[in-house]
Amino acid sequence: MFTRRTLLAAVSVAALVAHPVMTVAQELPRNIRMVIGSTSTGGDTYQNAALVADALSQHLDVNVKVDPVGTSEGLKAIGRDKRGTTIMLHHDQVYLSYLYGVPGNEDPFANYSIGPTVAINPGDAFLVPADSPYKTMEDVFKAAEGGKQIRVAIQPGGVSEIGFTAMRNAAKTRAPGSEKNFVPVNTGSQADKNQAMWDDLADLINGSIQANEQFTQLPADDAKAMRFIWITARPKTLEQAPEKGMGNTTRDQFMQYASPKTSVTLDGEKDFAFDKEFFLIYNKEMDPAQMAAIDKALAEIYQKGDLEKRQKEAFFIPNFLPQAEAQAHLGEKSKTIGGLIEQLKTE
Repeated sequence: MFTRRTLLAAVSVAALVAHPVMTVAQELPRNIRMVIGSTSTGGDTYQNAALVADALSQHLDVNVKVDPVGTSEGLKAIGRDKRGTTIMLHHDQVYLSYLYGVPGNEDPFANYSIGPTVAINPGDAFLVPADSPYKTMEDVFKAAEGGKQIRVAIQPGGVSEIGFTAMRNAAKTRAPGSEKNFVPVNTGSQADKNQAMWDDLADLINGSIQANEQFTQLPADDAKAMRFIWITARPKTLEQAPEKGMGNTTRDQFMQYASPKTSVTLDGEKDFAFDKEFFLIYNKEMDPAQMAAIDKALAEIYQKGDLEKRQKEAFFIPNFLPQAEAQAHLGEKSKTIGGLIEQLKTE
């Protein structure tokens, strides 16, 4: 399925290839550290970064190494490096943390240079233990309406919190006052959220198809077994995923957990949905020629198609937008989400 943005990106790719920028790979450092906003090597951020780093390494004949240092340390690392030896790959959390007012998080659009987008994860999800009494989100909302406390493991200021606030907003829309029964369990990376479930500290956790599908295949009596209960992606995004799905779960099965099959209402009429997008981030004073070299390399890589194939195999939606288009798109998305956060933010 081709969206307007996909077509725009294709036009930009063709333009970049037809009119190469005045730079060559040799202008890039031979060794590049790609920090990511996660400390986990099992989550979707690391998986995405590894695919992009490998493709850039092969195409440019340089060494790109992924370093899972976390959001704060990652931003500090690129903030110290004007030479282009350190770049960052992360997702919407970079600006969500700022919009949520998480201490120590600056406006990324003002303090860094946002680079090209590379992929969408249509698998951002929420899960429950396999033996949970909650079979659907409807069960969850009804339990909250009945006075039951719902503990949700999230990483504050990130994509998981926007999903959590959407739950609270839906609860408030359905039955005012019941939103107070949704309680955040603030954790860190995916491994931390998983552990919160296994330690019986959370009733629901934020996860992803890529990182958590394996746990949904365990025997129901296994202490680590999980079940998907909600996938936040827009239906038209999830529909672009491979039909075979991920692991032993097909795309059609995943669609049962997304809107409209699973409804988390936004306003009583429309459902809430959110695409988790991955993109590069640079030091604001990094040489523009180096940024252009990466843009050009990615344009050629995506035109070739090998990275797209590998991303789809890992259940990511290829989503290359050159730097200028990515900045405009993500800037507008940030403004829109900022308005939503003001309406949905937790007390």
